[in-house]
Amino acid sequence: MKLLTVVGARPQFIKAAMLNRAVRARADISEVLVHTGQHHDTKMSDVFFDQLDIHPPHHSLGVAGGSHGDMTGRMMIALDPVLQTEKPDLVVVYGDTNSTLSAALCAAKFGIPIAHIEAGLRSFNRAMPEEINRVLTDHLSSHLFCPTESAVENLRNEGITRRVENVGDIMYDAALHYGNHPAGISRLSPTLRLLQESGGYILATIHRQENTDHPNRLERIVGALLNVADVYPIVLPLHPRTQHRLDEQSLKRLQSHPSIFVTDPLGYLEMLQLERRAQLVVTDSGGVQKEAFFFRVACATLRDQTEWTELVDHGWNTLIDVSREQIVDRILNCYGRAGEAGFSPYGDGRTAERILSSLISG
Repeated sequence: MKLLTVVGARPQFIKAAMLNRAVRARADISEVLVHTGQHHDTKMSDVFFDQLDIHPPHHSLGVAGGSHGDMTGRMMIALDPVLQTEKPDLVVVYGDTNSTLSAALCAAKFGIPIAHIEAGLRSFNRAMPEEINRVLTDHLSSHLFCPTESAVENLRNEGITRRVENVGDIMYDAALHYGNHPAGISRLSPTLRLLQESGGYILATIHRQENTDHPNRLERIVGALLNVADVYPIVLPLHPRTQHRLDEQSLKRLQSHPSIFVTDPLGYLEMLQLERRAQLVVTDSGGVQKEAFFFRVACATLRDQTEWTELVDHGWNTLIDVSREQIVDRILNCYGRAGEAGFSPYGDGRTAERILSSLISG
């Protein structure tokens, strides 16, 4: 069986690394890796291939920037000849990015079966581009591999029941495999290494369009981080989109606060180490929400909805409406908090093997 895997963004590199390791352990499956270029910055892309021991992409499309429609269209144009040349038995896509939808649309038009890993997630907010991507991809896919039982239920409610499986979360596989990697600590700066050892800090990440592309929302987040840092230190790896959107004054305020440690984007191994020792993770990232839980760290999510509803239901995650003024109080109330003990919805860390076995068996 020949798989063609399409990735384009940080969380997809991590998930693809785990499936790739499982593929390399089998003689009956081969894999062609395509990188769309959606995250083209070296610090957001190349570093993950290096750290996770992923084979360099067989095809790099170099498609980045532009509006959602423009990016999706250019990716489809670039993917078409790749699919015609490679003639895979199956196209594998992950999550909810423009790369995911582009690959699913192309594969569907060529009549190539699609395996969607991380299927069935719903925030029920159609204003989020990611929600549109994941819904359309699910309805195009031939194999739907869900990370949780609630994802299976979401698909059932939309009339999708064929070849739907709860296989667990492949990011949990990755956290278990890479969570104790010694390079995660050795690659931290001396300052961050000292903080990580102390464990008394907040880790924050901000990158979602719904926050970065609205100046008022972004300014509220900046103001909240500055106020929270008066109480607890904050480590802030700055996403390129966020840095681009911050005006000069806001960036200077963050960088000049003595308890805010602004860094360039960090590699996956470094992020895992910072997540596992934090007292709180503040984020708008879907993947980081889960990674916090994998290490049993409380999370405050700067969004009105989340696709990981079970973490909210069981007390491990708190949604914070950025349009309101009490952001600081809600963040501080989450510091060091724990959710329901024994709650474990994401499988046993063998998701990749389960996916390949399912694909082989048909």
